[in-house]
Amino acid sequence: MARIDAFLKLGMAQGCSDLHLAVGVPPMLRMHGDLVPIKFRELGDAELDGYITEVLTPTQVATLRSGHDLDFAYVSSDGGRFRANVFRKETGVGAVFRTIPTKMPSIDQLNLPPVVRKLCDYHQGMILVTGATGTGKSTTLAAMIDHLNSTRALNIISLEDPIEFVHRSKTSQVIQRELGTHLPTFAEGVRAAMREDPDVILVGEMRDAETISMAMTAAETGHLVLGTLHTNSATKTIDRIIDAMPAEEREQTKAFLSQSLIAVITQVLVKSPDQRARRAICEVLVVTKAISKLIMTDQSHQIPSQLQMGKEYGMQLLDQALLAAVTAKEVDPDDAYAYASDKKQFQRFTTDLGGIPTAEATGT
Repeated sequence: MARIDAFLKLGMAQGCSDLHLAVGVPPMLRMHGDLVPIKFRELGDAELDGYITEVLTPTQVATLRSGHDLDFAYVSSDGGRFRANVFRKETGVGAVFRTIPTKMPSIDQLNLPPVVRKLCDYHQGMILVTGATGTGKSTTLAAMIDHLNSTRALNIISLEDPIEFVHRSKTSQVIQRELGTHLPTFAEGVRAAMREDPDVILVGEMRDAETISMAMTAAETGHLVLGTLHTNSATKTIDRIIDAMPAEEREQTKAFLSQSLIAVITQVLVKSPDQRARRAICEVLVVTKAISKLIMTDQSHQIPSQLQMGKEYGMQLLDQALLAAVTAKEVDPDDAYAYASDKKQFQRFTTDLGGIPTAEATGT
């Protein structure tokens, strides 16, 4: 058994989401959003290097020694599965291991908005799940893929970095390919996938113009494309995609978004009232004729008002979703306050504003 497995086992037993390892501090667990140190000595450079290299292949060790970061999936001795990132910094090597639940989550178990299930009925177009790192985008996509896998007879090709949830083919066939292991780039993976008779293509991260362009081509040519972006609102997602493209392609990109973008789901993870869990709270944009027109006429700043009024389509602003969850006592009001844009409407629910910027201080 690798020595690092003891820390991972402890983290899983405690229900943590991540294990952090760095030189000069003890191992730390991410518990419901907060970092908590394990009662252990401060890790030395040689000691931590030994822990990490025990779980790497010779090729990965060579890559790390050459100064590059590593992203890979790791399975511990007791069957736990983790997404790992290993890197070098000033004081030496460092690593983060994210726990991947062993049981595939369902849309209902994640308490996702009902519209998410309806979005899975589409046969063509693009659905984006966005949010900051660690907000559960991969988990939401895994639930959507599992729903498709269980209810429709499809060829689903998932391009990931690295493979996290392992899908067993059910009604559908699910093919999972890993960046660096099975494909050199996401763009090349999408290009290859379009020659493999796909119905659904999942793009783990749309991180550059080439990948975005290939994903748009796939969505325009009769495929359902699911993807992620690191944006914190539906409006910023639209702007990010347009801005990522060369100037001469932006009009074409706006046309694509107005015609082939189905929806944008932007999520945050908010603590439960007892602080012992976190729940995904989602902003949802569904592209209607009105939103399509706003995209084409460079009026994306007016999209939030459409979200606010689009309940019949399943749309909602993040603030609306947060307020509903606070009112239903499903999330911690102080944590919801921290994520809210218009903080005034949340002040009556907060229990302690000490250390939290007030509405007046933030200008909202």
